[in-house]
Amino acid sequence: MMKYLQKLGKSLMLPVACLPICGILMGIGYALCPATMQGGDMNGFANMLGFFLVKAGGALIDNMAILFVIGVGVGMSDDHDGTAGLAAMASWLMMTNLLAVGTVTALMPSVADDANKTLAFSAIANPFIGILAGIIGATCYNKFKGTQLPDWLSFFSGKRCVAIISGVVAIVTSAILLFVWPIVYGALLAVGNGIVSMGAVGAGIYAFLNRLLIPTGLHHALNNVFWFDTVGLGDLTNFWAGNTSADVSWSLGMYMSGFFPCMMFGIPGAALAMVHTAKSNKKKVAIGLVASAAVCAFVCGVTEPFEFGFMFLAPALYLIYALLYGIFTTITVLLGFRAGFSFSAGATDLVFSAPLPAAANTWMIIPLGLAAFAVFYVVFRFAIVKFDLKTPGREDDDIEAEKKAVLSNSNFTEVASVILEGLGGKENVKSLDNCITRLRLEINDYTKVDEKKIKSAGVAGVMRPSKTAVQVIVGTKVQFVADEMKKML
Repeated sequence: MMKYLQKLGKSLMLPVACLPICGILMGIGYALCPATMQGGDMNGFANMLGFFLVKAGGALIDNMAILFVIGVGVGMSDDHDGTAGLAAMASWLMMTNLLAVGTVTALMPSVADDANKTLAFSAIANPFIGILAGIIGATCYNKFKGTQLPDWLSFFSGKRCVAIISGVVAIVTSAILLFVWPIVYGALLAVGNGIVSMGAVGAGIYAFLNRLLIPTGLHHALNNVFWFDTVGLGDLTNFWAGNTSADVSWSLGMYMSGFFPCMMFGIPGAALAMVHTAKSNKKKVAIGLVASAAVCAFVCGVTEPFEFGFMFLAPALYLIYALLYGIFTTITVLLGFRAGFSFSAGATDLVFSAPLPAAANTWMIIPLGLAAFAVFYVVFRFAIVKFDLKTPGREDDDIEAEKKAVLSNSNFTEVASVILEGLGGKENVKSLDNCITRLRLEINDYTKVDEKKIKSAGVAGVMRPSKTAVQVIVGTKVQFVADEMKKML
């Protein structure tokens, strides 16, 4: 299961790499036109430029689920074929259309009379469904890419049938979600209602669940309870309407304030820990991913580039990350720091919410932020090193010795031929993939593998994680060997 999650995490790296620049654009744009982004008039060039940048960044941030559809579909397919991405997109389009509010209420008119169910299906186009569609596309591709159909259906044989099968699976999945999704969504609304009576501790539990549910998109269910007037709260709407705690039944801003120290300072601290613990030859790659993500979080509170960069590679660390949010939110509420956001808990919203009547002790962001930076850094660094977690820059494939491996023969066709012979021939190979330095193969019969023959090709080593898996350490030129072997297969 852990290996499957790590493979899923790696498949998300490509779409995640699209997010940092979008977050930076949105942060700059929001800073240039805060009033406009809150529904005010657009005045002057700065407002126009800001609006333009926010919309440019939002083009991908708002459609992150679609990025995951394609990234997971292609990334989890055996040979990273675009057919899997197409099949995943077909699954996504079917599920999001079949489970859209208009479709569901037409099929089941009673849903229209249930506000919670309507709310549930209005949030169906979320990252969880995107990842699910990607998994469907990749799984169907891996399973049916070699399907042989009768002559009269031969046009649909092989890869051409993958999208069709994925569509059928998506229909069945949608039928299941038609009944399951509102139950899950409604359960989260009920949890949110129960948390309301728990004060500062409840705010901490909410923050913990908010982060924990990010991968599924179900955090929106909780957000509707606490931020908007779903059950009579509306922490966000009342805060920006200029109300104070005297106008409501709770300490106004308590369900937003705790996110500020975590997003503005905690994430940069965690990012620094990842950079410091990255392998020496991968520090630049780690910096490129997490540093820009930290800037996004600090400026405008866009956290997805950071979170999706490690949540599937190291799920235990993501659980710790969510717990830290819960702890800091409880502390923040008890200490009396109050701030609000209309977009997210970044520096921009902190500055523009500070003059509002419900804001209090905003100067405390400095000590709270420094504490969050230190705690996130220490906890992340300890956990990463202690448990050898595979955060960006620490993946198993990035072993320096393997990257320095040099083939004794520069004829890649000949090298691939010898390796394939040592594997027992093409009939013994079920699938071929490669990472930065290794060929990764699934075989049929482990007794046919001749390691001595494989090593005679000049490779750096052979590993056999299981009876059906073989890894051949080639070095940084592995792609060329893999390409030649794919031709032979």
